[in-house]
Amino acid sequence: MDLNELLTRGVAEVIVESELRALLNSGKKLRLKQGFDPSKPHMHIGHAVGLRKLRKFQELGHQVVLIVGDWTAQIGDPSGRDETRPRLTAEAVRQNAQTYMEQFFRVVDCSQTEIRWQSEWFGSFTLENALDLAGRFTMAQMLAHETFRKRYESGAPLTILELMYPMLQAYDSVAINASVEFGGTDQKFNNLAGRQLMEQMGMLPQHVLLVPLIPGTDGRKMGKSLDNTVDITLPPADMYGKIMSMSDDVLALYYEVLSDVPTSELAEMKRELEEGRINPRDLKMRLAYAIVSQFYTAEDAQTAEQAFIRQFVNRDLPEDMPIHAITAPVNIVDLMIAAGMASSKSEARRLIDGGGVRIAGEKVIGYDAMVSPGSGAVVQVGRRKFVQVA
Repeated sequence: MDLNELLTRGVAEVIVESELRALLNSGKKLRLKQGFDPSKPHMHIGHAVGLRKLRKFQELGHQVVLIVGDWTAQIGDPSGRDETRPRLTAEAVRQNAQTYMEQFFRVVDCSQTEIRWQSEWFGSFTLENALDLAGRFTMAQMLAHETFRKRYESGAPLTILELMYPMLQAYDSVAINASVEFGGTDQKFNNLAGRQLMEQMGMLPQHVLLVPLIPGTDGRKMGKSLDNTVDITLPPADMYGKIMSMSDDVLALYYEVLSDVPTSELAEMKRELEEGRINPRDLKMRLAYAIVSQFYTAEDAQTAEQAFIRQFVNRDLPEDMPIHAITAPVNIVDLMIAAGMASSKSEARRLIDGGGVRIAGEKVIGYDAMVSPGSGAVVQVGRRKFVQVA
């Protein structure tokens, strides 16, 4: 793979780029640090941006070291957050970690990955070790962290335990002798802390490779708390559909960080989009196919694409539509709740008011529309929810 593309495509920043280039050209086998916080069990395609880059380095013969943050997860990573999070039990963290790793290895080669748990070194950490670590960082350095500073200045709770988080993550780099640490741009402070600590302790400081954070389904930064993610555990058809629902504005970035389309072709694709010479839907379908194929198979992606074409391009009904049986006529609001298409009457009415509910293809315009048992009528809510009444 071209070294320039390795260090620039889908990369927000490299610290220090010239030195990392020289290291890569030296032929030395690098230790690539990737830590994860198992406070939640699921990954989304935003996480896959960095994992794809790790895989490219693996293909060049480098060693990935996956650090399971079983200690820091019980503290809570403050990166980009303005409040504390509840601490998890060790068992909850372990269960989440197992689920997370199963997803991690959908992208990264397990055979070229060394798995390390923080408890290997922090489990025997003494008070003397902890105080020595804390003494290597100043309060001024910690308050340079934007999130810490904002919380401190606003008077919001900021515990000493949370201030320890970057220090503990930095020590991970010392424990495994990391060559390069990978992370999103929101992890820059923590990654640089590792670089600083290694240098203090007489080690070669790790380099840092940061990848961009991508927009979610609503245009904001993809994140669990915003409910705008495309989880990699989604069924293929749902994953395909969510990619197709994205704004056209994300196409260029998504192709750059989540596909293997040649860089030269990407440039032409951007020109065609800007000049209106290509239908964005066609590019989005190609992208959705590529992304689904990464986490499932090409056959799964093809099936998902065919289902999408039937349902939204040709306006056919889905083949595996659920059946909802009723024994007496029921109004549409109650039916939507009973069939799981709305969580409450207020939500059902809102969906009807928004024009997103149809019975047998006809838009519902009132709350008193009735559906009869045995009619076989298809009720549709939004673009992807269907039920047939029996």
